[in-house]
Amino acid sequence: MRCEWANGSVLEQEYHDHEWGKETHNDQQLFEMLVLESMQSGLSWSTILNKRENFRQAFDNFEIQKVAQYNEDKFVELMNNAGIVRHSLKIKAAIHNAQLILAIQEEYGSLDAYFWEFTQHKVKNNPWKTMGEVPATTELSDEISRKMKKRGFKFIGSTTVYAFMQAVGMVNDHLITCEFKK
Repeated sequence: MRCEWANGSVLEQEYHDHEWGKETHNDQQLFEMLVLESMQSGLSWSTILNKRENFRQAFDNFEIQKVAQYNEDKFVELMNNAGIVRHSLKIKAAIHNAQLILAIQEEYGSLDAYFWEFTQHKVKNNPWKTMGEVPATTELSDEISRKMKKRGFKFIGSTTVYAFMQAVGMVNDHLITCEFKK
C-alpha cells in the first residue's frame, strides 16, 4: 500500500516509491526539485512529472553553474520549448535563483548544508494517518520561505518550500499505512 496521491499513474507510483521523501543531499538534485516545485505552482504534480525529462534537457540537467549563466537567447529558447512549462516569470526565477544558489554554495559550502541546517540535519518523521492531515505549510516552511525571499529568491512561497521539503526528504510525510514509510 502506498500514499493515495501516488496511485494516478505509473509515473507517480515510481516517483513516490523511489524518490519522494528520500533524503537528498546532492546540490544538483536539490536544485532540480526546487525548480520543479516552483514550476508546479498552480499546476498538478503529474503535469510536472510528465514534463520532467523535458525540463532536464532544457535546463542542462539542472547544472546550477550553467543555469546561472543563461542569457536572453537561452531564455527565449526556453520560452519556445513546448515540452516544459512556459511561464516567463517562473523561467526567469529559475535562472535568478540559480545565481543566488551560487552565493549560498560559497557561503555554506553547499546548497545541501544550507537547507539541511534548518532541520539540524535530521528528517522530521510525521505520523499522518490520512492525506487530510498533511499540511500544505508549516512554521518551518514559512521560515525557510521568508529567509529565501530575504535573499532575493523568487517563486519560493511556503507551500512550494514545504512540497520541496517533502520531495527531498527533509520531512517524511508518507502516511503511516504506506509501505514506503521508514
